[in-house]
Amino acid sequence: MDNYLKTAEKIYKEAAESPQVGLCCTSSPIWKLPELSIPSKMLAMNYGCGSTVHPRDLSPDSKVLYVGVGGGMELLQFAYFSRRMGAVIGVDPVVEMLDACGRNLKEAELENEWFDKDFIELKNGNALQLPLENESIDVAAQNCLFNIFEEKELKTAISEMYRVLKPFGRLILSDPVSDDHIDPALQNDPKLRALCLSGAMPLKDYIGMLTDAGFGTIEIRAKRPYRILDPKHYKTAKNVYIESVEVCAIKDPMPKDGPCIFTGKSAIYFGQDEAFDDGQGHVLLQNQPLAVCDKTARALERAGNGQIFISPSTYFYDGGGCC
Repeated sequence: MDNYLKTAEKIYKEAAESPQVGLCCTSSPIWKLPELSIPSKMLAMNYGCGSTVHPRDLSPDSKVLYVGVGGGMELLQFAYFSRRMGAVIGVDPVVEMLDACGRNLKEAELENEWFDKDFIELKNGNALQLPLENESIDVAAQNCLFNIFEEKELKTAISEMYRVLKPFGRLILSDPVSDDHIDPALQNDPKLRALCLSGAMPLKDYIGMLTDAGFGTIEIRAKRPYRILDPKHYKTAKNVYIESVEVCAIKDPMPKDGPCIFTGKSAIYFGQDEAFDDGQGHVLLQNQPLAVCDKTARALERAGNGQIFISPSTYFYDGGGCC
């Protein structure tokens, strides 16, 4: 096993045995939902940099996979929407983390009348060789895990997620990214990688890894400030700005003209007619914004003869788009 993976397992074994609030990440959003109570220890072991639980991705019969279980908070949140035996699977290579998560789920069972710990199946395994059959999962998720991997392992982890997802299944991810140069000395520091700091890659490269694996649709759902690596505290010549992103990669067939990547752009037609029809399935009503993927945004800008405004990327896309 590579040194940085051994370091990561050691750090998260210690975090399982002695919870460390804010160990590596910003606090994930805490869902405020009716009759959902999250045990305090589960909150203390919330080692994520965003949220991967989105109700619009889920249906009552969804089979959900979550890799890197942490304290079990997102497992509990996924179970809130399914409420079936074995509907949610949690996979982790650290036995101590699985044990701690299991104890937290028993506590959650006491605090939530609707919850049964058997809604969730915990499995020992890792992201590079998932202990699951092909095309058996509707929604797969990971939070602040993939940035730990170097390129070769990251490609394998993404490929494994793609393998276990059903056609049109969804991979929900939350990870740090950075468009700033990160010194190789930081990138190669096993502890900093394990702490979700130095493995951040440019968002464009992150998206490219997903589309190279075959995902035909990518949604950038959130992008937030995360960390600064500064010369006083880290081996870097200048400040490195890191952001966290929430991404949904959909196992759609790859379009002939390339993937549909939604970064929060909208198109607004302001011409004389009531609507603009590009003949490619996109109809823009006058002065009514339409969320579009980046590929469609470029095509509409060319076809609009100066009568279509394309907004900048907000990196907060919430569905309803056209491509």
